[in-house]
Amino acid sequence: MKQQEAEAIERELSPPFTVVRPAKLALPLVFNSPHSGRVYPSTFLAASKLDALTLRRSEDAYVDELFSFAAALGAPLLHAHFPRAYLDVNREPYELDPILFRDGLPHYANTQSVRVVGGLGTIARIVSESEEIYREPLSVETALERINRLYIPYHETLAALLMEAKREFGFAVLIDCHSMPSSPSADKQSTRADFVLGDRFGTSCSSELTRMAARSLEALGFGVALNKPYAGGYITEHYGRPHKAQHVLQMEINRALYMDETTFERTERFDILREKLETVIRGLMPGISDLIVPRAAAE
Repeated sequence: MKQQEAEAIERELSPPFTVVRPAKLALPLVFNSPHSGRVYPSTFLAASKLDALTLRRSEDAYVDELFSFAAALGAPLLHAHFPRAYLDVNREPYELDPILFRDGLPHYANTQSVRVVGGLGTIARIVSESEEIYREPLSVETALERINRLYIPYHETLAALLMEAKREFGFAVLIDCHSMPSSPSADKQSTRADFVLGDRFGTSCSSELTRMAARSLEALGFGVALNKPYAGGYITEHYGRPHKAQHVLQMEINRALYMDETTFERTERFDILREKLETVIRGLMPGISDLIVPRAAAE
């Protein structure tokens, strides 16, 4: 199984992710799209009891394309090619679900986190809150192969991009880019805000930066919620270190704004939304240094 997994990764996920770099680094921003990957390895599809379209329900479809303007503004964009259902880099490296594996997990695995219990660990057991992915339990070697070959290099790259921004500008701001279903699965009648901004309740980045982003979105007519229901995942929590001049803001985008959630096709509003997102980021640029540099210098 280990060899089969390694061969599939080499054959179908090479490279496993892309960094779209600007010609010249001009902003202390780093954009990250960890869940927009849409290359589903053939071995993964064969091991799954679900069809390809159902597996895509956990995918942040086209979010990398929504932020494709980043390099033109002078900031890098990192995005995965592997899908979230295959490996989730917005988890601890070893949040592993014992129900999913046929052999014993290593002693360092986190088997009790809320995310693991919900079936959404580093190797997800379910998609769309209830659909079991796999026909039969996996080997631990399979999980470790994905983690060693994909997860670890991804995070090494993300950390390096943040360090590069800090060396150049004295601080870094990571925009962690995601999308969300337009309504909770349990309640199809209710709807979510257009955007949910997550800063771990003010601990992962400057609260004023969060408010400034919210005001910019609202000025364009969007409805914005803060931290509920998404306050930020592992990436926001792990890399958000304002006391070390490193800020992370998670941005969740309502999928109904730009795509058909049943067919996964982009709608005619896709390009309009991308333009508005660029407008928001351009509007933030002049104020970011004023918000963050004094605090970083004081600390």
